[in-house]
Amino acid sequence: MSGKPTLGTVAKRAGVSIPTVSQVLRGTGRISEQTRDKVLRAAKDLHYVTDSRAAAMRSGENREIGFVINNFRNPFNAEVVGGVVDLLEDEGYMVSILDTRDDARRQSRQLEAVIRHGRGGLLWVPALDTPDETFELLAAHGMPTVTFLRKVRRDFDHVGIRNAEATAIATGYLADLGHRNIGYFGGTDMTIVRKERIEGYRQAVAERQLGPCVIWDSEDNKLAGLDAMLALHQAHPEITAVVCNGDMVALGASLALLRSGLRPGADISVIGFDDIQDAAVATPPLTTMAVSPHHLGRKLARVLLDRIEDPGMPLTVSEISAELIVRKTTGAPVRPGGA
Repeated sequence: MSGKPTLGTVAKRAGVSIPTVSQVLRGTGRISEQTRDKVLRAAKDLHYVTDSRAAAMRSGENREIGFVINNFRNPFNAEVVGGVVDLLEDEGYMVSILDTRDDARRQSRQLEAVIRHGRGGLLWVPALDTPDETFELLAAHGMPTVTFLRKVRRDFDHVGIRNAEATAIATGYLADLGHRNIGYFGGTDMTIVRKERIEGYRQAVAERQLGPCVIWDSEDNKLAGLDAMLALHQAHPEITAVVCNGDMVALGASLALLRSGLRPGADISVIGFDDIQDAAVATPPLTTMAVSPHHLGRKLARVLLDRIEDPGMPLTVSEISAELIVRKTTGAPVRPGGA
């Protein structure tokens, strides 16, 4: 057979009408099982794939979702995407992943492409310095949208994390172990998420009357975390524990300690944030503030589906609390009081 298979070629192979093929493939109409089997067998034999663009034009519904995220290489984001895809594919949707790399101009091009191709909805981590025009663009086109992690404005539904609460819990836990000099480690740009996490850390330091706040920048990856931890320890040898901006930078910090002959959890305690899969299998296993990224992704997808199903419902904000998971990278300081 020459040319790509069409509804017409499937109908001819099955010996039925084109409308009958269309109804079978869409799961509608009162079609006998015998006819349904003939159509599905013919479609399979001809390698027929439904043209979703044509179907969307006919029905006004698009079953493709755009997910515009920042830094897909981060395992946390990859696990979130996995949760999103698992739920949306079960509901008959496809997901397109785009990475802004926190570039507002790149993001603008990507969002325009999402609108141009008529995606059925958008999951979105707003880039730093996202202009008001971007929010207005999405609102003007009426695209069902859920922002994730960064609650910049109240234009759309939002799913996020109670960041300040989590880092306050982590800092308080270290203080209860006896640490007095605790640093905040990781991150570079003052994103909304990092700002909230630092606020929680500062609050706990003040409430517990701990040593002065030390905030140490690092890119959120293992290699950068390794180098930055070595620099932090040299500049502030009094620090006996760190609350980290994410698991990846925390794993890098732990590796730096090991390479320096120090013991994570004994000489210096390390708490991560996210509970990615690598956290549990690291050497030593990482204590962390767990937000279950895969489950968080499913929650994000569910909120978008709710918005698609009921466009008129009130805007929602869903923020989850992190859970402290104690493993081997935290313990009482070797020096009493951490001094």
